[in-house]
Amino acid sequence: MRPVMLALLWLFALAAPAAAADRARVYAASSLTEAMIAVADAYAGGGRPRPLLVFGASSALARQLERGAPGGVFVSADVEWADHLASRRLAVARSRRLVAATDLVVVVPADRARRIAVARGFDITRLLRPGRRWTTGDPQAVPVGRYARAALAQLGDWDRAEARLARAENVRAALAFVERGDVDAGIVYRTDALASGKVAVAGMVPRSSHAPIVYPALLTRGAGAESRAFHAFLGSRKARALLAARGFRLP
Repeated sequence: MRPVMLALLWLFALAAPAAAADRARVYAASSLTEAMIAVADAYAGGGRPRPLLVFGASSALARQLERGAPGGVFVSADVEWADHLASRRLAVARSRRLVAATDLVVVVPADRARRIAVARGFDITRLLRPGRRWTTGDPQAVPVGRYARAALAQLGDWDRAEARLARAENVRAALAFVERGDVDAGIVYRTDALASGKVAVAGMVPRSSHAPIVYPALLTRGAGAESRAFHAFLGSRKARALLAARGFRLP
């Protein structure tokens, strides 16, 4: 999600009318977009106000909350950004729960589909044509990029890969680069690849090559009653089924 769009969404949340105070505010990793919309719809279908949803890179969302965005539910694509808020006393004590997990995959444009083995000695640059790049989230902050860097460092040559990396601001931006053919390959979450008809999975990245990819959900300081109710709903059988239906593994 472009920074300007994230800023506009944050300003919308800040400027929402008084009635919105009775709605849950949910700040969720962009990789959860379809799944969280479905969960929000199910929550609202039970007669509750529909949550206000803001999607973006976990890093960008955490920083918005740190800068004063209204309290709510934060669902991160890694534990580090949840820890970041907790260390700044912005997380409600003992509110963290793991709601989903996923995997990393190497993707290519659908019209260039191929299968590869992602194992020891893997070199993602072999998928690239001369002068072309590959993409993932910015490894300095974006969770998918951090996972990808760890995996490539263990399996092969991160320095070689980094030299031809087009850094994306979140995993959906990386996916879009591959969908449009702007790059020859990308590393994204399996669940993002499943949500797209314009990329093909070339190979699965071994889980052993990086930290577990899990989604912790926590309440942030100032969360209202609806945010607390939605946070509880994320652990329900209905919500878990909706996440599983979109390819997420359940912790």
